[in-house]
Amino acid sequence: MDAIILQILNGLDKGSAYALIALGLTLIFGTLGVVNFAHGALFMIGAFCAVTLQRILSLSHEVVDETRTDFLGNPMKVDVPYVYDWFGEAAGQAIINWSVPLAILFSIPVMILVGISMERGLIKHFYKRPHADQILVTFGLAIVLQEIVKAFYGANPIPTPAPAAFTGSFDFGVLLGFDPFTIIYPYWRLIYFVFAMVIIAGVFAFLQFTTFGMVVRAGMADRETVGLLGINIDKRFTLMFAIAACVAGVAGVMYAPIVAPNYHMGMDFLVLSFVVVVVGGMGSLPGAVLAGFLLGILQSFASMTAVLDVLPGINQIIIYLAAIIVLLTRPRGLMGRKGVMEE
Repeated sequence: MDAIILQILNGLDKGSAYALIALGLTLIFGTLGVVNFAHGALFMIGAFCAVTLQRILSLSHEVVDETRTDFLGNPMKVDVPYVYDWFGEAAGQAIINWSVPLAILFSIPVMILVGISMERGLIKHFYKRPHADQILVTFGLAIVLQEIVKAFYGANPIPTPAPAAFTGSFDFGVLLGFDPFTIIYPYWRLIYFVFAMVIIAGVFAFLQFTTFGMVVRAGMADRETVGLLGINIDKRFTLMFAIAACVAGVAGVMYAPIVAPNYHMGMDFLVLSFVVVVVGGMGSLPGAVLAGFLLGILQSFASMTAVLDVLPGINQIIIYLAAIIVLLTRPRGLMGRKGVMEE
């Protein structure tokens, strides 16, 4: 029982990241009809927003500490972060400690700027081009962004710790009353799952209950008719691209303490997220979320030692096997619209 619950929790953790990235991919494909292979790079940029803010908050200057001496008896020089000077030592240390959650606020304007620049500067020129052209140009853009990050931050992963209050683990066995079982799970991974659910619910509520979202959904169904009504649908779709970039960015920010940010993390998630989108159904937002969590749980169970002893390496290919089975039996995906990818 403890092993099953632990794998479900691991699957929800992985599935949260898959679902958030796939949600942004589906928003872009559903509104603009663009297959955006640079979307994983947006996830990576979000993670490095967390790294950048942590470095900015840790900037320091040397001061002489009269209360401490070196081995010769001379006062020692110590590095004092500037935030200590601005907010006091206690508040300054708290700000540094909470740099990852604060990076969400830092990343939003950055991701909006990056998203709008990508859409207006490059992707808008490929709206009516074949999907193969879109894949090539966005994949090339992803490589460029990846190499820029590598040049500035280096090739090695950069540890980005979560706030100290959430570095421990939680015992689910006690919570669920399973006294014989010990189900220890990190707090931050649980927070990431809750965070992902809030973001997903926010995106769906925005599309469902706001006038802007209703117009966007109408444009996704019939772009030409909405344009004939005098609505500048292109402008709204540009904003949707920025929103999709923000979703990927904040997902990357919160994932930074789980996997240390590195320049190729966007590519690592991109391929899996595209599989999620296809399994869920191209253009289906609920399908992207559902498939993200289902495939995350499936991959988690495939990573169990008992399974790997029988089928070595199955955890590396299980998602692709599931995709093959789904597409052979239901080409439009789990929740795709009828006729999509069925021709």
